[in-house]
Amino acid sequence: MISGRALHYVFKIPNRKLTAKFYRDILGMKVLRHEEFADGCDAACNGPYANRWSKTMIGYGPEDTHFVIELTYNYGIKEYEPGNDFHGITIRSKEAIERARSSGWPINEENDKYILEAPGGYKYYLINESQPKDKDPVEKVTLFSSDLKKTIAYWKDILELKVFNQTENNVLLGYSEDQAKLEFYDIGTQVNHAEAYGRIAFSVSYDQQPEIQRRIKNSENTILTDLIILDTPGKASVRVIILADPDGHEICFVDDEGFRQLSLPDYPSEKILDRYIAKEE
Repeated sequence: MISGRALHYVFKIPNRKLTAKFYRDILGMKVLRHEEFADGCDAACNGPYANRWSKTMIGYGPEDTHFVIELTYNYGIKEYEPGNDFHGITIRSKEAIERARSSGWPINEENDKYILEAPGGYKYYLINESQPKDKDPVEKVTLFSSDLKKTIAYWKDILELKVFNQTENNVLLGYSEDQAKLEFYDIGTQVNHAEAYGRIAFSVSYDQQPEIQRRIKNSENTILTDLIILDTPGKASVRVIILADPDGHEICFVDDEGFRQLSLPDYPSEKILDRYIAKEE
């Protein structure tokens, strides 16, 4: 049986300064760690780019207890073509709505939710209720599916996420009630990831990764990067396996033991990020 922990969603960002302003000053998140890399990632963490890049983890609390955002910045690349694969991330926070209004950040309303758009076009759906103090305000990541039956068969039957809610057109899945969920909406047409595609990450025990590998191979689904150890200078190494679901949504399964060491908050990273941003001005 596979038992996982929802970790983060990865965005490729075109503007590091404006993006940092949005996540910190509007959403109210805090930089948890920032890392710089001279070359592309062996598991394509920064996309298909063999260049200098950076990774910034940002969220409402430590990755042990919160679903966070990974902001990937490729030096020299200022725009990514968006596809139709990503719908948005839902957060419970009237405080973020108030900050958006007071700062003049564009805000729209739809179905009792307030929509903010991060640099790069990534949407956040905000529920107008006080940000919870006893749990993570991030509620779900919503992606699009071309065939909901195939999506459910993959995520529920192979990866063993639980179905928390299901209708004719959408499904809400997750490994645990107290974690951020993954939602899919059926759009009935091909999902196009273009250049701005993201990646969702989960952790599982080191012993469960080979079982995931076996299941994907036996079901003739896609492994983008087979089991590989990734190093971060000066920090813990982790083993990952990168998959693609039937619609090509990328999934990273990282070993929980290594990731808990790697993801320890490094709050001075916030000032390090600001120094890099200042150099670009």
